[in-house]
Amino acid sequence: MNDHRHIHQIGQSGMEHAMGILPQLILAMPFLLVLIGYLFAVIYSSRRYKPWPIYRTACWILGVLLALISVAGPLAERAHSDFTFHMIGHLLLGMLAPLLLVLAAPITLLLRTLSIPKARRLAHFLRGRLSRLYTHPVFASVLNIGGLWLLYTTELFSMMHEHTLLHILIHFHVFAAGYLFTVSMIYTDPVAHRLSFLYRSIVLVLALAAHGILSKFIYANPPAGIPVEQAERGGMLMYYGGDAVDVIIIFILCLQWYRAGRPRVSSRNSVAAQTE
Repeated sequence: MNDHRHIHQIGQSGMEHAMGILPQLILAMPFLLVLIGYLFAVIYSSRRYKPWPIYRTACWILGVLLALISVAGPLAERAHSDFTFHMIGHLLLGMLAPLLLVLAAPITLLLRTLSIPKARRLAHFLRGRLSRLYTHPVFASVLNIGGLWLLYTTELFSMMHEHTLLHILIHFHVFAAGYLFTVSMIYTDPVAHRLSFLYRSIVLVLALAAHGILSKFIYANPPAGIPVEQAERGGMLMYYGGDAVDVIIIFILCLQWYRAGRPRVSSRNSVAAQTE
């Protein structure tokens, strides 16, 4: 009788372990696929055209690895029981990994890899209303920061740990919203509907302020079921870690603004200046 009970407990434990691994596999699979796809595109396009920049490939690999670390493995498992580790995963999945992936310019690489008819269809889609909506700074900011406010100030956070499908959807949302937010602020790929640097800067400042206020709110008002100590550490991580990533985005945006506004000297004027 005891043997049967022991076998049942082992089987139940194995089933729970398998159910815990399944969400990690579902979340990790898309990142593994895009990693392989990007590397294949780098090899293929480098043979047809000039070599693809190594730093962009490095950004893609590092960004994918950070995303994988946040959704699968020890950090992802620890995030279920410790809010501090959950917040580390949030910073990696929703902020740092998207920034690195945007810097890798995947759309530019894809356009180089596709055939001319397919590249034209992709370019047509990028000029469409749907693409324009998703990459608009205001929409992307509401999707990103608004989603975080909804997650941490309602019962959604506790429900995420009780329902596997909701857990998967929220993690996909955190990454996708972070990626679209970054895309809407810094242009590394072709963008059909470019907005001014001033407009994007204003939206960025407002979004960063909302993110900072949320981190302070979490510090003072822990989500349901989260110990005060963990909420305080998580809030501080969100505040200072988010600022560190935001500084990089601000620097890139200002650098692009400076380069766009720098006066261009024509070749005729340049020759004349050299002969004087």
